[in-house]
Amino acid sequence: MKRQWKSLILAFNWVLLSLGTSVFIILTQSPQITLAKEPAVIIQTSSDETTTDTDKKKPEISTEETTDKKKPETEKAEEEKPTPEEIARQKKLIEGDKLYQAGKIAEAQKIYREAKDSFTNTSDIQPPKTAIVNPAELSPAGKVYWREAQAGMTSNLRTKALVPLKLLVEKYPEFIQGNILYAQALKKYGQEEKALEILERATSLYPNQAELVKVRVDALSEEKKWMQASLAARQFAMLNPENAQAPEFTQLADEKLKKYTSYIRRETRGNAIANVITGVVGYAATGSLLGPFSALDSTMMLLKGEKGVGRSVAKQAKKRMELIENKEVNAYINEIGQKLAKIGGRNEFEYEFFVIPDDSLNAFALPGGKVFIHTGAIAKTNSEAEIAGLIGHELSHVVLSHGFQLVTQGNLIANVTQYIPYAGGTVGRILTFDYSRDMERQADRLGTRLLTASGYAADGLRNLTVTMKKQQKNTPPAWLSTHPGGGERVSYLEELITTNGYNRYAYEGVAKHQQIKDKVKQIMKEREEKEDEDKKDGEDKKPQEEKKQEDS
Repeated sequence: MKRQWKSLILAFNWVLLSLGTSVFIILTQSPQITLAKEPAVIIQTSSDETTTDTDKKKPEISTEETTDKKKPETEKAEEEKPTPEEIARQKKLIEGDKLYQAGKIAEAQKIYREAKDSFTNTSDIQPPKTAIVNPAELSPAGKVYWREAQAGMTSNLRTKALVPLKLLVEKYPEFIQGNILYAQALKKYGQEEKALEILERATSLYPNQAELVKVRVDALSEEKKWMQASLAARQFAMLNPENAQAPEFTQLADEKLKKYTSYIRRETRGNAIANVITGVVGYAATGSLLGPFSALDSTMMLLKGEKGVGRSVAKQAKKRMELIENKEVNAYINEIGQKLAKIGGRNEFEYEFFVIPDDSLNAFALPGGKVFIHTGAIAKTNSEAEIAGLIGHELSHVVLSHGFQLVTQGNLIANVTQYIPYAGGTVGRILTFDYSRDMERQADRLGTRLLTASGYAADGLRNLTVTMKKQQKNTPPAWLSTHPGGGERVSYLEELITTNGYNRYAYEGVAKHQQIKDKVKQIMKEREEKEDEDKKDGEDKKPQEEKKQEDS
């Protein structure tokens, strides 16, 4: 009984100390956001540790888990030699790249078309028609739908408004005012998510229609989707730099980004108190101070914001993982990454790109702009556009703040699960980095746009998925196993490219990528030979040590 009272008194003291510390942290942490800065170009080229993280899409915040260096048999198998047809195709793409870089775009595109097969799943998809902004330009049937819809809205008759608007948008998706009115009607009758879907589809088809984009930005803001609103506004400014309204949309993007940052900080502060409480409850239940200190530590990290979380986790990750030191390889990946990051619009982040010596086709990104690429991703892709597609997808998770959203939402879970027997913090960490299917689709869409805006072939990410499907055999590549399915995804990406009219006949970067591939393969071969030598030396020394022990 005395021991229980002592524990309760100590727990009460810890509550006072923790709450006082939390209040101090919250009051002293002011919201900070810096806009329109050039991304820092920083490449980490050394590490004190030699362990690798081979099986995770994302690194965990904790460093407790050990790494399993065993590779699936399919990853150990030698690469299949390219067929004569594939060799001929690569030569054509190289020829196209030379023309493209020389400014002979039309000639280059002709070569690219000869080298690339047509999409098999999009034969019935037509490029979008020219946008209609004046109802007078509609067909007679379209004008009837428009009049009926307006009458229904005026009379406040739900069915009379929604039915003709639905038909109008389906038959005339190019009619901008029809999409806008349909979204407004859906919102009026409590179908906000459906309204956002209509606006997203319309802006995908007609991204240069300022009024349409503005309505979507406002609709996202009303649903407190500040990050998506910011990105929608920024993408208009980036894709239409000559438009007179581009500066206005840039300013709008910055305003929404600030609101998002303030929102995240409020969420984090709420979690700060919750984390301290879970730490105290854990101490009262177990008598261990590990929980309270872990909760307080993670709270302090979260209050640093996205940049702080990314920096802290990247620091731990770099301690756990060996990094490639080759300047040529690092410069290649960094050049691609910085080019894509500049288009992304989140210039408040310090983007860093690291290469990990790991044979799996994988990559992962941390909040705040820290991206890790496996050497296997370089060695198993066929062009610079493909590896840019992989980097663009991971960068999109950063730009869209997916990781930080999950860290913030999952932090309380991570602290609670450490008190569950056998679960530890691992369950919470897995939940933290488990991107939803919607997040993956968002990253695919934005990643493809980043590719296009950066001058790469728009099908880089699509071709990467095809490459992974070919290499799949019995076991899917690590990156594919944690992302939406191969066949379905290829079809989706083809539809995305075709529907939006993205240019897939642009720079591929085959020759340069092949040079880096050869360099990476040589690095990995030398590394493997060294590991074998070290292992052999260790085995040779073992009998001698055993003999010395017997003699002694």
